[in-house]
Formats: sequence, C-alpha cells, structure tokens
Amino acid sequence: MTRATGAPPAAGRGPVTRAARVTARAAGLPRWTVVVLSVLAWAAALAAIEPIVHGYLTNPPDQRLVDLNVYRSGGLSVLQGQPLYRMLTQPPQLLPFTYPPLAAIFAVPLALLSWPAAQLVWVAFVYVPLAVIIWYAFRPLLRRAGRWWPVAFAAIFCAAAYLFPMQDEMRFGQVDAVLAAMFVADCAAVRPRWPRGALIGLATAIKLVPGVFIIYLWASGRRRAARTAALAALAWTAGAYLLLPRDSVTYWTSAIFQSGRLGNNAGTENQSLRGLLLRIFLPGHAPAALWVLLALAVAVPGFALARRLSRERCEMAGIAVTALLEVLISPVAWIHYFLMVLIAIGVIAGDGRRPRRVLTAAGTAVFFGLSIPWWGHSLLSDPAVPRLLSRAVEDAFGIAAVALIVVIARMRKTGTDRDRPGDGTGAGDAGGAGPAAAVPEVLAPGAAADMSFLTNCNRYSSDRDYGHVHRARVAGRGSRDRTGPQRATVRRPGGDRVRRPDRRQRRIIRHRRPACAP
Repeated sequence: MTRATGAPPAAGRGPVTRAARVTARAAGLPRWTVVVLSVLAWAAALAAIEPIVHGYLTNPPDQRLVDLNVYRSGGLSVLQGQPLYRMLTQPPQLLPFTYPPLAAIFAVPLALLSWPAAQLVWVAFVYVPLAVIIWYAFRPLLRRAGRWWPVAFAAIFCAAAYLFPMQDEMRFGQVDAVLAAMFVADCAAVRPRWPRGALIGLATAIKLVPGVFIIYLWASGRRRAARTAALAALAWTAGAYLLLPRDSVTYWTSAIFQSGRLGNNAGTENQSLRGLLLRIFLPGHAPAALWVLLALAVAVPGFALARRLSRERCEMAGIAVTALLEVLISPVAWIHYFLMVLIAIGVIAGDGRRPRRVLTAAGTAVFFGLSIPWWGHSLLSDPAVPRLLSRAVEDAFGIAAVALIVVIARMRKTGTDRDRPGDGTGAGDAGGAGPAAAVPEVLAPGAAADMSFLTNCNRYSSDRDYGHVHRARVAGRGSRDRTGPQRATVRRPGGDRVRRPDRRQRRIIRHRRPACAP
C-alpha cells in the first residue's frame, strides 16, 4: 500500500524512492502549513537580498545608483526646459544622458521625488521585474512544484538576485530588468490583455536594443505582432518628438552616433562582440567592418535558431536565444545587460527532471554569479599569465553567451519545453503558415495526409483554452465529444480569421492542451 493514496503500488514500478516518500508526505500537509512555509520562505529570501540593497544604497554619494541619477537628471532637464543632451550629472561622474527622449519623459516622476525617495522607489523597479522574468522563465519548474510553488519561487528569486549582472543592475540603478520583463511578458503571456507586440514597441522606444524582438516576432511568423511592435515604437517616438522636438532632432541626428557618450567602449564592462574586438585590437582601433561581419555571423544563425524553436513551440527557448543575441550584437553591452542569462538558465533547467540539464543550469548560475571578467582584467597586469588567456577571461561573459546559445540549440527538448502562448505563435500569421511537420499528429491507418489541415488545426487549436479536449473519429462519422464554440471560423488575438477544421478533415483521434499537441 502506498502511503500517499493507500493503494497498492503499480506493477513494474519497483520500490518507492525516498523522493517519492518525501513528496507524498508534503502533499499530505494541511493548507495552512503550506501558506506559513511560503511566507517564511519569502521572508528569508528578502532578508537574504537585504545586504545587497543596503550596501548599494549606502555607497559613497558619488557611486550610488549613478545611472538612476542620469535618468533623474534627464527628467529635471525636461521640467526645466534645458537641452537634454548637453546635461551632465554632478561631479565627479559628469555623465551625459544617452537614451532616446522618451526615456527622459518617463523619468519626470523621478525628478519630482527627492533623491533618497527616488532611490527607494527604484528598488522595486529592479526586483519586481526580476520576479516577472522568473515567473515566465521557470514556469515548468514552478508548475512541477505544485502548491509549493511559492517556496520554489522564493528560492529562485534569492539565487537570481545574487547573479553578478543583477547585482550590477542594483548597483547602478539600471532599467534593464524592466525592459526584459516587458519583452518576456509580451512574447510569453498566454492571453495578454494588450495587443501583442505593444510592450516590445514601448521598450524599443525607451532603449532601442529590445528592437531585436521585433525581428524575432517577424522571423517566427507573428507578422501582425511584429507590425504592432514597430508601429508602437514609432508612435511613442513621434509622441516624444511632439513634446521635445529640439532634443529629438539632436538625438536622432547626432547623439545616437556618438558611442563615446556611453563610456569606454573597450572597457571590461562592455561584454558585447564589439567590446571583445575592441580589446583585441588595443591600443589600436578595431575595423568597423569586422564587427559587422562578426555580428552577422552570430545573428543570422541565431535568429534562424530562435525561429525554429518558436515554431517547435519552445517559446521560452526562442526568447532566451533572442535575449542572448541582444547582448551580443549590441554595440555596447555592459555587464548588467547580462541579466538576460536568467532566461536561459530557466530554459535549460526545464522542469528539473533531467539531472544533466539541472547541473548545466546550476553551473551557469554559479559562473554568472562570479565577477570573472574583472578577474581577467586583474590578470592583465600579471606578466606570468599569457595575455591571450587574460583576454579570454576578461571576455568570459560574452563567450559564455555564445556557448549558451549552442547549449540551447543542442539540448534535448521535452514536453514541458513546448509550452506555447495562446495566440498561435509560430504557426504562421498573415504572412504565411507554419510548417506542418512541427505538429505531432496521430492519423488513422490509411488516411491521406492533408498537410494543410494539420497546419490549419495547429493555428486553430493554439487559440483554444488549455482545458480544451476534442475527440473525433477518423472520417468525421459517428458521435463525438467537443468543448468550445461551434463556429466555422475563429478570430485569433492577433486579429486574423482562421478556419476551423470541418468534419471531413478531422483525422486526429485525440488532442489536448493545445488541441494538436501530444
């Protein structure tokens, strides 16, 4: 008799493991115990990250959240009517405003707050988006945790806060976590309450680099969402022009091309492909054409991989690859940009059932929890260490990002990896239909393979609720079970009408969550 159910163990399964016994005992705990332990887990997680927050909020004044100070100074320039791109922060930093004018407009509320109050508010803008990213990236693992998911969530949140890029995010008061949460939610939300692509467009108008997700949407077949993102970015930019016409002209005609405004592009902090090349050619200058060729050599196969993953319904894997491409092909990618690796860690971990993937994810987290690029910077001053080795260590995060793309491409996918949004992503959009080969189907013996039906079924079923179950006989004859609207066509959230398979075409014996998935 099993302790969990009181039923005899299934034949052929062997003895009950210790993990199974622990799971059975945990499942038998009363609900109030789960609630109390969840609250305690979150209290412990917040207490564990308190040293990070307190440490950076009590830094010397000239080193405290310096990028937040840039945002706030930009908001002050808007309020005072001063030229935005001539503004500098207080000495000794003297940092210029480097973002599009829309970012300064959104920073106006920060300018209305006192500097201490703005610092406290920004803590939430760092860690709430982190929770959103974890919610999507680790969804299979959280789902497997069952009612213990708040405890698992707290543990992952605490570990993620100690990643070196996330510590830099808090140290500088950066906005990357907010932008990452926006494009992850836009791509991965099952049924978004906004037009899909709108958040990516807004993020692009604020900081440009999330624009790579417009390419991802287009490449993965979501043409309507890609157009929405592009139009949203243009609309927000046009709105900023109406409010700040002079500053908008200055930014789009001169400031955007002045990469030196961002800081030392050849410094250790820049872990993009361009930063790697600049350091190789020091004290000279790397040819711009070489960087373009290297970026294309990474971007073209990278987007092809993201497209394939999306059409195989591995949505989070496609998002992770695109996020890694964002930091690699950007002209400048500071270390705090690499908080994107958290998405890749969640994808590699999956639901935690495969030890090799779990160990890879844990090793990646440990690697990015260390300040390895700065180790390489220190080794450069040691004559006993070969210079090439020192440079390789200094470029560790950029090299690791390329390696993670390869790992995601080669890892064996499971059913939990194929957790798709509910808008027909990857199955084609107005611009065309997705490959029928990506639809695992069960055809009746001798039935003709109508591939157009399979594609249509994939597009239709992805608009259905996860609870939809449909059973039909091979030729459509006889009784059947059906749940859902009895309409000949349905409208997807993107706006396209998709024809529902008719009786003659229903060759699938049984399909569920979504309808054509195994």
